[in-house]
Amino acid sequence: MKNIIKKSWVILLVGVMACTDLNLTPKDRATSDVLLTTPEGVEKFLAKMYLGLANTGQNGPAGAGDIATGDEGFSQYMRALWNAEEMPTDEAVTLWGDPNLKDYHAHSWTSQSAFLTQFYYRIFYQIALANLFLKETTDSKMASRGLPASFISNTLPIYRAEARTLRALSYWHGLNYFRNIPYSDENSGTEKPQQKDATFIFNFVESELLAVEPTLLPQRTNVYGRFDKGVARIILAKLYLNAEVYGQGPKYTECISVLNKIITPTGGDLAYSLSPGYQDNFLTDNNTSPEMIFYVPADGIKTPNYGGITLVINGAIGGQLASLPQVGGRNPIMGNNQSWAGHRTTKALVNLFPDETGVLDGRALWYTAGQNKEINDINQFTDGYMVTKFRNVSKAGVPGQDGTFTDTDYPLFRYADVLLMYAEAVTRGGTGGSAVTALNYVNQIRQRAYGADYGTGTAPGLGVLTSLDLNTLLDERGREFYWEGHRRTDMIRFGVFTNNPTNNPRGLWPWKGNVKDGRTTEAFRDIYPIPATDVIANPNLKQNTGY
Repeated sequence: MKNIIKKSWVILLVGVMACTDLNLTPKDRATSDVLLTTPEGVEKFLAKMYLGLANTGQNGPAGAGDIATGDEGFSQYMRALWNAEEMPTDEAVTLWGDPNLKDYHAHSWTSQSAFLTQFYYRIFYQIALANLFLKETTDSKMASRGLPASFISNTLPIYRAEARTLRALSYWHGLNYFRNIPYSDENSGTEKPQQKDATFIFNFVESELLAVEPTLLPQRTNVYGRFDKGVARIILAKLYLNAEVYGQGPKYTECISVLNKIITPTGGDLAYSLSPGYQDNFLTDNNTSPEMIFYVPADGIKTPNYGGITLVINGAIGGQLASLPQVGGRNPIMGNNQSWAGHRTTKALVNLFPDETGVLDGRALWYTAGQNKEINDINQFTDGYMVTKFRNVSKAGVPGQDGTFTDTDYPLFRYADVLLMYAEAVTRGGTGGSAVTALNYVNQIRQRAYGADYGTGTAPGLGVLTSLDLNTLLDERGREFYWEGHRRTDMIRFGVFTNNPTNNPRGLWPWKGNVKDGRTTEAFRDIYPIPATDVIANPNLKQNTGY
């Protein structure tokens, strides 16, 4: 795990819950009076919250899941997020027959979808852990258990600020995907939680992030894999960028204000910058990338699981790519020895690039040998290109520790996103930024993609942008962030995910709505349903419209 935080498989007895039907089944349990009696014990509980983003339970890939909602491997946080973000869009299709997985691309999911249910419960599992941590680590409780005064004064506030940021991240995900959700905090009792609307959740996330920022460590100064001011700021900027989607009106000026803090370091902050190589962000040593804001750490030996980049890499290996002569028992390109043969991309993504081979735009990373660009049969693995953007090898070509489980961290937030968010917020009319600066930021990203000849020499006519519009920015986000787990949210914000009233061609893609050439789908699908199990268990919950 890249020396991030001490790993702990211990979890406290279940306390404050944020959803009604959440069933936690930890293998080893300890009460707060046992675990939270030393600084090391408090750190172990904090570690468990971070590991909730990466692992699924007590025994690694399977065997003692944190939540009892079916296949443990499906419940990994980043796997659930990746499926919900990528599968319903122009960036990914699958032939796997897992229950309800194909419903994503068909835009036919229901409140009984197994994958959505596990995503929902993973979100609220994280919230429950944070609530319990905050409830049990007050100054008075820590003092009563004999923890050192220096720890309570100096270290504990930072731990609590990180826990609040972790909770804010999950509440933002709850807002972004399910919108009207049950709410509880560290002061809630055991009664069934009340459902809160988007305005309440938006205001809560905003207030929490603003409150913790002064206490969090400066940007890029915390232990790798833990939150700092940069993480809180980009979550807040994401909240503001999507505020209109959440019914809160435009907050692009607020978004720019927060992004400026990330871009221009002050008060001990260290600067982010673009990594010289685009693919450096998607290899086993991506923890060294200067544009890392937060990557969910992975270690093929210490944190094996069937989600994260393990899913992304193995799911894309098949066909002639899987048949390449192995080197050291591994695929020579992908660095793993698996062939799950499920996921490909559509021609809609491929067509965003000036060429299909990556000669001009180096971000075009896929395997085409034996593959058809056109998807005539979504259940035929040779239809659609295999994405090779993520690999279980280092920049030096050294393979990861394990041939199944990757060492490549999941890039949840990176600096290129900050630059493109700035450009979008300015283009949408936010103040406090500069159109000239916004254009320069986009061209910096494209410069890395095209190389030294960007705009001249071998790439004439594909060069330096001279103006920005929303379609240009959506396309650039597609080229920069494909398969990273942003596309659904982006498409909704740009108005092309379901209905497409302006006849923007970006609103149709192969097999959208289970039609080969794509179709518009119902607008209510911009929000996912609350799982039927939780609605049944809690009479305070009302299902989202359309489900």
